[in-house]
Amino acid sequence: MFDRVFRSFGALTLMSLLAACAVGPDFTAPKAPHSDAYVRQSAAEQNEPPPAPDLAFWRDLGDPQLTQLVDAALAANHDIRIALSRFDEANALLGASKFDRYPTLSATADAQTGRSSASQLPGVPRSQRDGELFDTRLSAIWELDFFGRVRRSIESQRAETEASASDLAAVQVGIVAELADAYFQMRGVQAQLLVARNNASNQRDTLRLIDALLQNGRGTAFDSDRTQAQLALTEARIPPLEAQAAVLAHRIAVLTGQTPESLAVQLAQSAPQIALPASVNAGVPGDLLRRRPDIAAAEQRLHGATARIGVATADLFPRFTLGGLIGSQALSVGALFGRDSEIRALTLGIDGSFLDVGRVRARIAGANAQAAGAMASYEQTVLRAMEETENALVRLARSHDEREALTRAAQSSERAVNVARVQFDAGAIGVLDVLSAERTRLDAEDLLVQSRAREATSLIALYKSLAGGWPQQLPAMASADAVTAANAPKVSID
Repeated sequence: MFDRVFRSFGALTLMSLLAACAVGPDFTAPKAPHSDAYVRQSAAEQNEPPPAPDLAFWRDLGDPQLTQLVDAALAANHDIRIALSRFDEANALLGASKFDRYPTLSATADAQTGRSSASQLPGVPRSQRDGELFDTRLSAIWELDFFGRVRRSIESQRAETEASASDLAAVQVGIVAELADAYFQMRGVQAQLLVARNNASNQRDTLRLIDALLQNGRGTAFDSDRTQAQLALTEARIPPLEAQAAVLAHRIAVLTGQTPESLAVQLAQSAPQIALPASVNAGVPGDLLRRRPDIAAAEQRLHGATARIGVATADLFPRFTLGGLIGSQALSVGALFGRDSEIRALTLGIDGSFLDVGRVRARIAGANAQAAGAMASYEQTVLRAMEETENALVRLARSHDEREALTRAAQSSERAVNVARVQFDAGAIGVLDVLSAERTRLDAEDLLVQSRAREATSLIALYKSLAGGWPQQLPAMASADAVTAANAPKVSID
């Protein structure tokens, strides 16, 4: 009779599981607020097809050392390793949560010996009150997920795992962007150092000329002092720039997972500033939503919060558990697993905590509040991403205009210095005019180098805001004319 009852109950359970539905809201991807095009895009760029993501954009810039550094950072950076460990943890928890769909098994084996008291066994001699008991059991308990509590819990953990994966991608994007930004800044500072040293060399030549004129009775001590003062001011620019270059080299080393001083020698050699792309097609804001890992992470966390509403809602209904036990119990080891030593049980449990409706509804309200907060966080992440992209586009465009104007200024100041030297040698102008022209050239060249560095960092900011998404093939920007100092090596600002 009991076998028929158990078989009927099993069939009913199976039918109920097949018909069961998960309570709580089903997640649908939210529609984020975004415009059809970026404000700072030209009409031609808006009409171009969307670019294919180029996550390894730095390889197309033609700097093997930058590529080597980025590869090292992706392999050994500690922030990336931390993010990877968090993803591994979330993935492990997801694997553990999936086991909730199946029965929980446990096994026990006991052996005991003891003596009963005379009160327990009245009239039984003392020698016969000693006894042994051997017990082995295999039990299982299974939550019957009629209302989807387990399924919603797994859904929530899966969303958290996917969010952790997106967090890892976001950290990788951020590390590459930070390293490339530091590298471009370092190259810019090194170019500033070269400009300062070349100008100091030129000013020493001027000082020697003035001192020679002074010895021949044609110059004045006043002219010599002014020239020495300008030379000292130029030389004073060099130590802070050297310190700044060293600090940036230390940052790059740490980003690659190495000690600060490990790349000092390797990065001490200056190199020309990299020629940058002439333009960048940022696509459309809709592409940004699908590309940025922080937006994907925010969406998955919203998904997880929505699933947790279902977990809390399931507590409004009774929680059914099915338990089973099979084993053997005997007074001696030899009698274990014999025909008459068998024990078994089948139980159906019902958890009545759903009757505490007030607390359950409070948890549901809390889960709804968390989901509302996750939705607001998602929308805020989208708006910040669009803001970052708009800012990066306008900064890149304006830095391009700035560089072109400063290129003209540097070229004009170079011609002015050459003319001033000729006129000074001819006695047409005084040394003050020469010093003024040299000071203007120094400022223009220094500002041009800084502008190129800002343009590079603006490009990196755009890369970060787009998560590396722009076409791999872009026309290279024409190299700017070299700034040449008289009687000094050519200064490359490419």
